[in-house]
Amino acid sequence: MPDEITIWMLKVIWGGMLLGVVSGAVIGLFFHREDWMGGYQSYRRRLTRLGHISFFGLAFVNMAFALTQHLLSLEAPWAHWAAVSFTVGAIAMPTCCFLSAWRKPFRHAFCIPVGGVLSGIICTMLGWPS
Repeated sequence: MPDEITIWMLKVIWGGMLLGVVSGAVIGLFFHREDWMGGYQSYRRRLTRLGHISFFGLAFVNMAFALTQHLLSLEAPWAHWAAVSFTVGAIAMPTCCFLSAWRKPFRHAFCIPVGGVLSGIICTMLGWPS
């Protein structure tokens, strides 16, 4: 039976996948327009695409953590803090991407999702069973 952390991460993973599909469907309605958001190579359009794909990318990172937690039962409190950190990264990365596409100064907030994922990786490694 999976532990509470694994169950939580599975919810985060599938929530991210769902939001990735929904965001892709919404922005996909406009991709046929060459000039949409300033054209294919525009900053706004690139950040919007990155926000959409980050839902999937971080879901896979979280899946790796959930599998690691399930197989190895990482030591407390590292497992808890890794789950919190990865969750912050999964929420903050697409949020920063979409906000940065809207207003460039939001790009300075990328330290939040990057810090979350980095912290999650470090906590996972520190929690490795002896």
